[in-house]
Amino acid sequence: MKLAIWTVTRGAGIRGKKVKEKLGGDLFTLKKFFVDESIPMDNFTETLNENFNKYEGHIFIMATGIVIRKISTLIKSKDVDPAVVVIDENLNFAISLLSGHLGGANELAKVAGEKLNLLPIITTSSDVTGKIAVDTLGQKLNGELESLEKAKNVTALIVDGKEVFLSLPKNINLNGKGEGGIIVSNREKIETVRIYPKNLIVGLGARKNIEKEKVLKAIDLAFEKNNLSKKSIKKFATVDVKENELGIIEALKDLGFQGMDIISRAEILPIENKFEGSEFVKKQIGVSSVSEPCAFLSSNKNGKFLEKKFKYEGVTVSIYEEN
Repeated sequence: MKLAIWTVTRGAGIRGKKVKEKLGGDLFTLKKFFVDESIPMDNFTETLNENFNKYEGHIFIMATGIVIRKISTLIKSKDVDPAVVVIDENLNFAISLLSGHLGGANELAKVAGEKLNLLPIITTSSDVTGKIAVDTLGQKLNGELESLEKAKNVTALIVDGKEVFLSLPKNINLNGKGEGGIIVSNREKIETVRIYPKNLIVGLGARKNIEKEKVLKAIDLAFEKNNLSKKSIKKFATVDVKENELGIIEALKDLGFQGMDIISRAEILPIENKFEGSEFVKKQIGVSSVSEPCAFLSSNKNGKFLEKKFKYEGVTVSIYEEN
């Protein structure tokens, strides 16, 4: 987790250095209270506003009231807000304040408690009652929730002590590979929510100066053909010679991805004979195949290809499913 530690007093800055030593991250201090290895600030509010969404987690060593006022205009939604934990200046408590489940503030408070000998304060109902929330389950599965509203409804049933089923016959799997599902219940209305596992690696190959629209269309068609959801994409990968291909970069930005794995041709060469290749491609860039080996090398190598080579107007898409 990319972590920021915020302080506005001399004492908090000193404590912040200890927090940084135990948890890592960037320590922010006011210029007049600068400590070694900290980032000095002229203005706390302006610096926080500029950096709030650049970090996955924030630890504020100050009063909760200050923190609430400062972040109130910055927060958006529980599925995008970073984790916020407040620690008092005497290092007694670590309070999970915002994004306890999806953002990871509850876990951050617990880790801070363990490493700094603090008491973690967690108030989310599912946690204090010893029950798991649906968004926590989704996070542990590294998946994406179909709907925050549906997740809230199912979690409310769990917290209320109602029965929620997750029991399947042996010949029905829990790995997300099924084409259908079965609900057995005498209830007319069933609250359900879907979690999309992040286990699809997409390898891309494309001709030079490919248009963004063609890359997006190729991905859409490949996923439609295989009845797959783009919400399950873990990452994209391509070969080093395509690292700066603008059409690919812009297409991935449209899909919400700020980067991709770049696989060198030196990595591909030893395994290129395992994949169907092209002599023309070999003459052009030095390897005979791009999308397949890139997807494979970018994966955990424990799975299988759902789509080896889907071709559309100069774009090749390979989809590897991690187990």
